[in-house]
Amino acid sequence: MSQSLSYTAWLRLRRRPSALIGLAVVIGFILMAIFAPYISPQDPIATSWGAIRKAPNAAHWFGTDEIGRDVLSRVIWGTQASLMAGVISVSISLLIGVPIGLLAGFVGGAVDAIISRITDAFLACPFLILAIALAAFLGPSLTNAMVAIGISAAPIFVRLTRGQVIQIKVEDYIEAARSVGNPPWRIALVHILPNILPPLLVQATLAIAAAVIAEASLSFLGLGQQPPAPSWGSMLNTAKNFIEQAPWMAIWPGLSIFLLVLSFNLFGDGLRDALDPRQR
Repeated sequence: MSQSLSYTAWLRLRRRPSALIGLAVVIGFILMAIFAPYISPQDPIATSWGAIRKAPNAAHWFGTDEIGRDVLSRVIWGTQASLMAGVISVSISLLIGVPIGLLAGFVGGAVDAIISRITDAFLACPFLILAIALAAFLGPSLTNAMVAIGISAAPIFVRLTRGQVIQIKVEDYIEAARSVGNPPWRIALVHILPNILPPLLVQATLAIAAAVIAEASLSFLGLGQQPPAPSWGSMLNTAKNFIEQAPWMAIWPGLSIFLLVLSFNLFGDGLRDALDPRQR
């Protein structure tokens, strides 16, 4: 995006309080993940058999879990797994989906038809079901979960990129670039790709929220971050067995997932409106 477009988008974004609140909360979670070693009150995997399922108190603000681990520390460190899963998996989706969608939309013909039918086949399968199947095939680990989520979300970016390319490649400035002798690869990478970045950026922001939920779901099922490493999904999996005796074990990781996903969605909606050329 050009500097003037970025500034205009920022001015529009500033007029949307919900988007700014979402952005502030996202930045807060990012800072929490970065500075987890410094702000975490205790070791997230250290057990204490004298503090099993203790209610929130001065020593443990969020209480303790079934083997005496500090819930606050585990929530703070679990932020790293959720944000890594969101950012890295969406990056994988972009690396896969954008080049394929660019190829399909720009070349057209049989290439477009084949890629579109394969993309439709992947999109026919629910995103989370496909991610679970791939994660189960690859094996339980956070790395494999991120790869599974990234591959499962890639068809969304293929379709979005293809649609944007088809819309833009018939514009007058693209025809002018062809008329002066620009090769096809230069037209695609220099003249088309930069002009489809705004919708891709919006979709990536919204996809991170979906990836956070997917990572929590995979960890809940034992296919993501493996114990004793903290993860919000695995914390919920353990907490379900003690929901009546120790409800705080489920409240805090569940609230963290809710806040992070809601914040990304609010920011993504505001960003979509700010980058919409039809907005004044």
